[in-house]
Amino acid sequence: MSSVTQRVRGRPAHPSGPTFLTYTPDGTKLVTAGSNNVVRVYTTGSDGEPTNIDDCHENNTAVAASNDIFLTGSEDGFVTIYSLETFLYQDLLTRCSLPIRDVALSPDGIWAAVASDELEVKIIDTRDTRNVQYIRDLPKPPKHLSFHPSGSHLAVSCTDGIVYVYNVTTEDPTLSKKFDGLIRRLESDDEKSSKAIWHPDGRAFAVPMATRDVQVVSRDDGEKQRAFSGGHMGDITTLAWSPNGALLATSASDRKILLWETKTQKIVARYDFTGVIDFAWHPHENICSFVTSEGELFIYPNFLFSENAQQLQTPLQPAPFIHDPLSETSGNARKTLTNGLKRPPNAPARREGTPDSLDDILGPESAGEEDDFVEDDDGAGYLDEVNGYGKRSYDQVNGFEGPDPKRRATHQTWSPRIHQSFQPGSTPWRGNRRYLCLNLTGFVWTVDQDTHHTVTVEFYDREFHRDFHFTDPYLYDKACLNEHGTLFSCPPTAENPAMVFYRPHETWTSRADWRTQLPAGEDVTAISLSDSYVVVTTSTNYVRVFTLFGLPVKVYRQKSSPTVTCTSWRDYVLTMGNGPVGGAGSTSLLYTIENVKRDEICQSEDVVALPHNTQVKSVFFSDQGDPCLYDSTGVLLILQHWRTPGQARWVPLLDTKNLERLAGGRKEETYWPVAVAQDKFHCIILKGGDQYPYFPKPLLSEFEFKVPCTTAATEDPLNPVISEGAKLEESYVRSSLMLSLLEDLVQATNASHSQKTELSRREVDVDKLLLQLLNVECREGEERGMKALEVVSLMKDRSGKLLEAASKVAGRYGRTVLQDKINELAETRLMGMDED
Repeated sequence: MSSVTQRVRGRPAHPSGPTFLTYTPDGTKLVTAGSNNVVRVYTTGSDGEPTNIDDCHENNTAVAASNDIFLTGSEDGFVTIYSLETFLYQDLLTRCSLPIRDVALSPDGIWAAVASDELEVKIIDTRDTRNVQYIRDLPKPPKHLSFHPSGSHLAVSCTDGIVYVYNVTTEDPTLSKKFDGLIRRLESDDEKSSKAIWHPDGRAFAVPMATRDVQVVSRDDGEKQRAFSGGHMGDITTLAWSPNGALLATSASDRKILLWETKTQKIVARYDFTGVIDFAWHPHENICSFVTSEGELFIYPNFLFSENAQQLQTPLQPAPFIHDPLSETSGNARKTLTNGLKRPPNAPARREGTPDSLDDILGPESAGEEDDFVEDDDGAGYLDEVNGYGKRSYDQVNGFEGPDPKRRATHQTWSPRIHQSFQPGSTPWRGNRRYLCLNLTGFVWTVDQDTHHTVTVEFYDREFHRDFHFTDPYLYDKACLNEHGTLFSCPPTAENPAMVFYRPHETWTSRADWRTQLPAGEDVTAISLSDSYVVVTTSTNYVRVFTLFGLPVKVYRQKSSPTVTCTSWRDYVLTMGNGPVGGAGSTSLLYTIENVKRDEICQSEDVVALPHNTQVKSVFFSDQGDPCLYDSTGVLLILQHWRTPGQARWVPLLDTKNLERLAGGRKEETYWPVAVAQDKFHCIILKGGDQYPYFPKPLLSEFEFKVPCTTAATEDPLNPVISEGAKLEESYVRSSLMLSLLEDLVQATNASHSQKTELSRREVDVDKLLLQLLNVECREGEERGMKALEVVSLMKDRSGKLLEAASKVAGRYGRTVLQDKINELAETRLMGMDED
């Protein structure tokens, strides 16, 4: 860290009082406004006198600028538009009955947000001031406004100490997030700042806190991330990110300007200036400007010395997350590879075409030739910056750059979309916490303490198991939990290889837990734990199987690669991996099921039935030992006939999008799969756009299975009325599926008496459903007789009692022809002449 003693000469821009400044986006001009009725416009790089715009409003409280215009807000409630070409008054944007407190322009310069002491925020089209949107649900007056780099969201800091983030892409702005407990309560005219400033990558914002620290907060989940702390001894008055997000500048009432490095949150320079209340970085050059409460303007060239100035030349830097989602590779944070042609790392950029160039007129030759197929819709910096004309800046285009676009395919590479590896039941980092495992036994969660982690294992049945907690120096990132023990794994580090650790819950010896290290260069991609084995899949596509006491049983290379995940139940192990590339440019997902004890392959490299652009969210075995899968479309599937090679198929058990609780758009929620047990789907309900469960410990919900069957056409397709017959048909399909799964289990295992009894009961239940369906068909009329006979033929009645009952049902409704045919069917079965 360096303490800067060099002084720059202050310029008397305005009289003593609140003073504000802003650069135009192209950096050519600097606009200042203060307590007098003069606005000054300085030209970057010029030592001459500024251009003065007289007869403006006095007691200005805000200023904002685009490349063509600038806006000023004043205490008399006026917000005025001035031209930067003519330096004359252009238009009145709006007028409020109370003093203006802040004005912000959207990144495209089209929309202006205005905050005053009124309980509303106006968002006004600068091209047509009659086009106005309102935010009217604020409990206290707003003090600061800040547009997201993409212009899609607006952060409003209110005097009640709450930051509100609104989605302004809709006709009526909607509240996206509410952040309480971040900023302090301030009066609207206080010099102290509570402004939320967006990081240039758009994924987080920073706010000054009452503790005189600066806290970074994630936009998506609202979790606190890294903090810039321990720097100021006074209240923060202004803060600003550098254009590429690599540095943060803060000033406070302690007469200091501090320069922080974003990556390390360390102070890299200190500047001694008194009363700084507004600060601005030049968009492109090593120049910073700031104003004081005395009305002085400081334009500071070469603000950063050589070691720090280099950071301004780097590309867009990420926001300081505790665990950056963009670099997350473990758990369920997946990074899908982009499909299409990619530019080689050292290849030059494309040459830009002119507005009337042939390529622009004809368009791209094929979809693969488009360079802008990724939209930077959240301002996260995926694309190069463009200027006001939609072109890249001169710095990014240097002369002739690359061969003819028609020949680009000869020097570009193509990569398919693959299914990334994940650990079932785990969640990504959110702040400094994450779940390593969630199931019906309990849950495992970890907390990042910077130097180490702390792991907690909790059980739902505390009478049978006891919770435990331990310090984790190995930084475990995966876990499995069952009634017998807990399994952990950690990634490799520079000092240690990847490791697997198993801890049993109960043992009759003094020590039964064990650790094993993987070979150097091998990382764990997924782990699973059953009553018999520990299974580990690795980055080298090995499947490693251990007993519960650490004895290696099998090591083999998985055919489908890269590996995706694994799960196990008793002696069965299911592994998933990427298969061949399909026509849509993504790999197919393949699975293999093996009985380790018998050394038998039940299903070998079979395809997981997934629609296009669908991902597996979780895979697990049910309490009866049947493989289940939950995908990103909200469909729960179960694998039928999986013990017979080549006969397995994925059957939908429940489509959560069709739940009655979601009918008519009454609720917006998704579901985190936990287990399939007791013929129910156990899950966690996620609301508010959440994708993963978080703390405090979420409650488990359960839903009955409902196979997505078709229903008869109705007069109102948007609000169909499900008939009694349709409900019985769905019940029949579902009951037949569950019966089939139980039959496979009884035939393949040494079934107990209770399982055989349950099988007989379910067979009778299926026939009873058919009998009820027959009753509905007979009631509908004589024309439904053929379908009614078909329903009866589906019965597997061995005693003949249900067929007799079916005959009586037909007789009750006077269906004599149908009754005769049912009696014939019963006689045929009695004689053993029924053909399958």
